[in-house]
Amino acid sequence: MADYDITLPVSDADVRKLRVGDHVTLQETLFGIRDATLIHMFDKGRKTRFDLRGHAVIHTAPNVKKVPVSNECPAGYRSICIGTTTSARMERFTRPLMAEYGVRMIIGKGGLGKDSAKAFQDLGGVYLAIIGGTAALETTWIERILDVDMDDLNPESLWHFRIKDFGPLLVAMDAHGGSLYDAVGARARDRRAQALARMGVGS
Repeated sequence: MADYDITLPVSDADVRKLRVGDHVTLQETLFGIRDATLIHMFDKGRKTRFDLRGHAVIHTAPNVKKVPVSNECPAGYRSICIGTTTSARMERFTRPLMAEYGVRMIIGKGGLGKDSAKAFQDLGGVYLAIIGGTAALETTWIERILDVDMDDLNPESLWHFRIKDFGPLLVAMDAHGGSLYDAVGARARDRRAQALARMGVGS
């Protein structure tokens, strides 16, 4: 297990050196994205003006407040609470998000499935996990909202955040086929089988 401090965007080499169990802290840039954003991008053909190549996205629909544009709030929004949502609903968008837009890191909770794991291997990507209930802490890692695209989808717009010391985050799926979720699932099945055997119950 290793600890990495990474300034975005990242290179292919940066991503492929990460392994399940490593800890990552991100700096400077992060993009917020969610179900509606992805549906509009890939099912309805909308394009974002943001350059996502080499960047990280976080599955979120933030609670924000509309404020006058200023140096502190250049997008006209102040963050109130920016937490992470469950990623499983967005499984089908992992490969196109990476292949078409060059995204390299996905941040969420609960993990992603086999199709995403294959995309991470093929294209060089990782899934960085956050546990539930940490929205208040995550919000302190976001310095400001720099810009917003597809704002008609608010709060499921495409958000451009300025971040500092965002993490540490756990590498839960890597570019080498490693998956914390597979490992935990295997251990759980093994323990279940052992418990049933001790009770004399067939599997």
